[in-house]
Amino acid sequence: MLKNKIALVTGAAGGIGQAMVRELAAHGAIVAAADINAEGLEQLATEMKHQGAKVMAVEVDCLQVDSINAMFDSVISQFGGIDIVINNAGKTRAAYVTELAEDDWEQIVGVNAKGVFFCLQAAARHMIRQGTGGRIINIASISGRGYARASSVIYAASKGAVISMTKTAAQQLARHDINVNAICPGVTLTNQLSGILKSRAEERNVSPDDILAESASAIPLGRLNDPEDIAAMAIFMASPGARNITGQCYNVDGGLVLN
Repeated sequence: MLKNKIALVTGAAGGIGQAMVRELAAHGAIVAAADINAEGLEQLATEMKHQGAKVMAVEVDCLQVDSINAMFDSVISQFGGIDIVINNAGKTRAAYVTELAEDDWEQIVGVNAKGVFFCLQAAARHMIRQGTGGRIINIASISGRGYARASSVIYAASKGAVISMTKTAAQQLARHDINVNAICPGVTLTNQLSGILKSRAEERNVSPDDILAESASAIPLGRLNDPEDIAAMAIFMASPGARNITGQCYNVDGGLVLN
């Protein structure tokens, strides 16, 4: 379905990012896997290459615009172009509104909003020059839609920004046949979630498993996301079947938030 399409995934060493890299490769894409975690990135790239996939590891710091631009230059130099960009890199800290500090704002908004914007901008510039359209997929969150159990106010704000950027960019880039959409994951089983569960369990003097069960019980379908659930939506958004979908933000959350 995506045979020989060139895809770039940021945050590729994390749970959702790894699932996306694997699914893209399974559907025939050539994948550039990017992350600040060089060790995790190399492990993923080595694993995928042993499976016969075409995967390139690229180290990037999404807080730094120069690093983002260097990432795009490296991928384009290696593969000759980019057809699909998935802006998945993200950061959070589980904290109550009164506990958050300026550094939390700089780090969380820096990666989740600033980083997504400049990756989107670099992708758009390249795709316009390339002249063959493209797909940009931003990973937002139901926290940006008002989900009551967001890890923090700052995280919610940053993901709300991603949703807004997606809609406006889609309108401006449509004339270039560039589709811009977003995925809003709900509670997803990743290492990042494990840290949040541990923090909340300590606050309430219960076990992380208790918090996990409580979270699952609040979901209408009764189950949390696996990273593969998010990857499946990304594959659809990158596919020919989604060619006339743009400016949309889809929840993958088991029915937690209804728009």
